[in-house]
Amino acid sequence: MTIILGLVITLVCMLGGFMAMGGHVEVIWQPWEFVIICGSSLGTFVIATPMKTIKDSGKAIVEGFKNAVPTGREYLDVLGVLHTLMRELRSKPRNEVEAHIDKPEESSVFQKFPSVLNNVELRTFICDYCRLIIIGNARTHEVEALMEEEINTVRHDKLKAYHALTAVSEGLPALGIVAAVLGVIKAMGAISESPEVLGALIGSALVGTFAGIFFSYAVMTPLATKVKGVREKKMRLYVLVKQTLLAFMNGAMPQVAIEYGRKTISAYERPTIDEVEEETTGGGGAAAAAA
Repeated sequence: MTIILGLVITLVCMLGGFMAMGGHVEVIWQPWEFVIICGSSLGTFVIATPMKTIKDSGKAIVEGFKNAVPTGREYLDVLGVLHTLMRELRSKPRNEVEAHIDKPEESSVFQKFPSVLNNVELRTFICDYCRLIIIGNARTHEVEALMEEEINTVRHDKLKAYHALTAVSEGLPALGIVAAVLGVIKAMGAISESPEVLGALIGSALVGTFAGIFFSYAVMTPLATKVKGVREKKMRLYVLVKQTLLAFMNGAMPQVAIEYGRKTISAYERPTIDEVEEETTGGGGAAAAAA
């Protein structure tokens, strides 16, 4: 909700300052100028953006408003499911472990950690590399390179919405000028009118320039930056999985391997060692909490 708070602060300061200077707020209300600017921006966005990215941009905006970054519970769930799977890999026959990997939605392991179970992309990422570990022929440095390549690909896809929104924000000032020029053309058509009428028409035209710059730098650019921040934080879950599984492949015990993953979490969001130990040794997950 910080986006809404920020917009409120911006509008109050902007409009309050304008009124303090003696300006009349009703002059800024030029709905057709806003229609020209916002409608043209939407049209160029649709022209330049694939439909999948358009849909994902809507989803990304919702995530930005909700600040849907991974929570401490999600980090603990990922560490918990990795710890459980690594213990299974060390102690159980191959066919029993494969049952968890092949049908994770039916797996008792994943069902203990609902945030991982419901995150299909992350769940698939975990299962794919656990399957490589089960096969046993992959070298650690090769798996690391493959993981890094996939993470970069996922990051590129996740940030397409950010780049699309940034392109819109960069075009808004120019579209504001377009709206202003159209307003000036209208004003020139009334050149024979009184100075009061002509002044009002020119003032309404200049609102287009103001609106284009305002929507760009006070709305779209901060929103795009917020989307990028949320999506980048979601990518930390993949890095966590990568470092944990690589440590395990290099011979670390499960409890030690998840410490490698824990250290990839930002310091102010990172669960403590005690929290992770309680999660992994006590069964963890929402199911354990409910019990």
